[in-house]
Amino acid sequence: MINYVGHRKIFYCISGLLVIVAIAAICLWGFRLGIDFRSGSLWEVKIPDTNIQGVKDFFASTLHQDVQTVAFDSKSGTYSITTDVITEATRQQYLSQLETSFGSGVQDVSFATVSPTVSSQLGQEAIIAIVLVLVFISLYVAFAFRKVSQPVSSWKYGTLTLTTLFHDVVIPAGLYAVLGRFLGVTADSNFLVALLVVMGFSVHDTIVVFDRVRENLVKYRGREEFGAIVNRSVNETMRRSLSTSFTLILVLLAIYLLGPLSLRYFVLTILVGTTVGAYSSIFIASPMLVTWNNLGKGKTKRS
Repeated sequence: MINYVGHRKIFYCISGLLVIVAIAAICLWGFRLGIDFRSGSLWEVKIPDTNIQGVKDFFASTLHQDVQTVAFDSKSGTYSITTDVITEATRQQYLSQLETSFGSGVQDVSFATVSPTVSSQLGQEAIIAIVLVLVFISLYVAFAFRKVSQPVSSWKYGTLTLTTLFHDVVIPAGLYAVLGRFLGVTADSNFLVALLVVMGFSVHDTIVVFDRVRENLVKYRGREEFGAIVNRSVNETMRRSLSTSFTLILVLLAIYLLGPLSLRYFVLTILVGTTVGAYSSIFIASPMLVTWNNLGKGKTKRS
């Protein structure tokens, strides 16, 4: 039986470093917001025999339109162009000029516009949604473990679940800040959905380990120390957790590598969050139970 709990300080240092880097990236660069949260227009168009810089230069010099981002999907030959809000009439005018400049092979794929009012509302609702999910998940875990009061109170399970969720969300969020700074990737509603998916997977994996701890407390209380019981629980759930996570990671990798450009960073967020979530449920959440229990023992001895 591997002593994962005994090496918890190493795991804490790894997670602490990742969280610090993620928070620093978010504070320094923030997120490059998509049209869902700052208003604007997203236009997908096929333009043959050109490059991204050529499209940017065309909009800036010919159309005098500020382009926030331009992404190119080499498989479909589609450009995703994000601009300030433009009307349908203006788009048709731009399309005619694109055809004049780049030839009749230009194809209009899709077009969407989000007004400032809608984007402001979406931003507020996004923050509320994440906060509510975090709070209610923590309350649910505390309620589910209400009959487990020794040696760790049920509310501590909920608090550690909240801590783990923060860990699992802030790391992919930090990655998105880095991608936005260096690759111009925008955070849109797909980014929010990806974070919520990560939360759901993370809390599921954490509860599985916590539930095994609860079962083993009944079986081994009085025969083994709390740290040994937690370590036993981690070892018993390790194969299941890794198998579930690895299967999901393989699927996400396939979608990321072979899927459309519009889903690439959505899938990448879930992929990173899933990997971090599997790590935290095994190496962070459960060992923190032992750490918290040991801190409580130290206070009792000093008093």
